[in-house]
Amino acid sequence: MLEPLYTADEARAAEEGHEVAELMERAGAAVAREVLQRFPDARRIAVVCGGGSNGGDGRIAARILREEGRDAVETTAVEQADVIVDALFGTGFHGEPREEAAATIERINAAGAPVVAIDVPSGVDASTGEVATAAVRAAVTVTFHGRKLGLAIAPGLFHAGEVVVADIGLRQAETENRLATAAILTLVPRKRPEDSKYSAGSVLVVGGAPGMTGAACLAAEAAFRADAGYVAVAVPEPSLPVVETKLLEPVKLTWAGAREAADKARALAIGPGLGRDPAAKAIRDELIAGGAQALVLDADALHELEPGDWGPRAVLTPHAGELGRLLGEGSAWVDAHRLAAARRCAERFGCVCLLKGADTIVAAPGGSVLIALADAPGLATAGTGDVLTGVVAAFLAKGLEPRLAAAAAATAHGLAARGLPQRGLIASDVVSALPGVLA
Repeated sequence: MLEPLYTADEARAAEEGHEVAELMERAGAAVAREVLQRFPDARRIAVVCGGGSNGGDGRIAARILREEGRDAVETTAVEQADVIVDALFGTGFHGEPREEAAATIERINAAGAPVVAIDVPSGVDASTGEVATAAVRAAVTVTFHGRKLGLAIAPGLFHAGEVVVADIGLRQAETENRLATAAILTLVPRKRPEDSKYSAGSVLVVGGAPGMTGAACLAAEAAFRADAGYVAVAVPEPSLPVVETKLLEPVKLTWAGAREAADKARALAIGPGLGRDPAAKAIRDELIAGGAQALVLDADALHELEPGDWGPRAVLTPHAGELGRLLGEGSAWVDAHRLAAARRCAERFGCVCLLKGADTIVAAPGGSVLIALADAPGLATAGTGDVLTGVVAAFLAKGLEPRLAAAAAATAHGLAARGLPQRGLIASDVVSALPGVLA
């Protein structure tokens, strides 16, 4: 349910004690095999090699391709190639490529031919996914032994294309960071015959200011569809008629009754459509300080949020802009340093930070992360973050500890969206698809 994600140091450690030449031969053969299978009609193959072991892998791949009758040559003259093999840098690369190497990378990207990258696309940091300047945009990355962490984190994720993990005969090792798979959903407790609606998972959603009632409604509906047994929604009094009309199953109440309702809930989802006026800040602060419930803080609940002793029971779910404001950084900095940003947030607030994106990063204090890959571009639409908040709250209410609840929720959210048409997808579509992925 959790696949290893290797840093450069962890990958090197896995290779210790093995004959380098033998590993390179296996790696080069794996790359050649992938090129032949994916591009059977390709005749001219340009292999761009660096000076390290990654370049050695490329030269072996070129030799095998020639043995198979292909015109495979080591060259930087890539413009007429049918396929380009990127063997310039390997997992040891970090920082900025030198000027000549950067020019070669830009030449590869401009050639218009599909690129097969060896281990990691050149220019991508294998341990962080960061790209300082230029980086190869691959159609396929053939990585060895296990997926590298930088292939699962943007912007490296977006340079890697399809990732193929090739077995080169190494033993699997423990890694600090891991990729969540669909199997993580087996950890979500199912309703038992002896459960009541409260013991099956009780959630209170707090938000829904006028003009933003849809956010609270989506979170509440998602919590029910994620198998919570009881959901209540607290909104400002002017919003109550709207949610009374929109929502059928949840209990509806005003913010004046939120404290009493929170005492019946095992998890609080605060923020969807909350607003930023003094009353919104007051209800947030009262609820997070006033009980022992698990917390999901999203959207407006993150505005001007300060650390508190509630951290160990909380999951924060920011997007890049919200996280930047929490850290005093711009959203562009977060986009460029997503791993570091999520870890900083987890340490600062002493809680789980779920940084939303195609590479949802779940960071806990101490540095280790879980990654959930959505592979669902249709999630880039309004309201899907509110849906995720509801799912996290439901899983917390069912008793999952915050880190696993966040990773499992991001996985369910992505799977639900992935099974739908991506064009025209709306948030309520994802809500409706949730039971299917939890079956």
